Amino acid sequence: MERMERPVKAVNRAVNDLGGYIRAQRATAQISLRQLAKRAGVSNPYLSQVERGLRKPSAEILQQIANALRISAEALYVRAGILESRPGGPVVDAILADTELNDRQKQVLLDVYTSFRGENAASGAVPVRDPEPRDEPESRESRDGTAVHEAVRSESEE
Repeated sequence: MERMERPVKAVNRAVNDLGGYIRAQRATAQISLRQLAKRAGVSNPYLSQVERGLRKPSAEILQQIANALRISAEALYVRAGILESRPGGPVVDAILADTELNDRQKQVLLDVYTSFRGENAASGAVPVRDPEPRDEPESRESRDGTAVHEAVRSESEE
């Protein structure tokens, strides 16, 4: 009996997490439950139940909700447990969750990001986390009042 309870609890957690995620995305987009329901083509009570974790929507309904929120359907599928999470962690999640990018822009960013990661992995390059601060050029005014920039040299260079 205990074996069956674990998957059920995991599904319930995923559904609750999905509902909270949809609610958070709706709040970020600053639209009401009614507006989202209308845009997604679902009823107000149904969407409310989804947000509260009482219903598990189908992939088709998730697609409609994602389109209405202008977010990636993939992000909702991952939250719902329909798809496995992509490697890439928080960067990929942030790109997929950005409501100001359309699906094509998100895909281009993901392709570039994946390409850079692949190049680094293939070359064995370790990305620099905290680059050294660069010397900022000093500005001074010339005789005619225009700015003149000079590179600041460290004592070790002199």
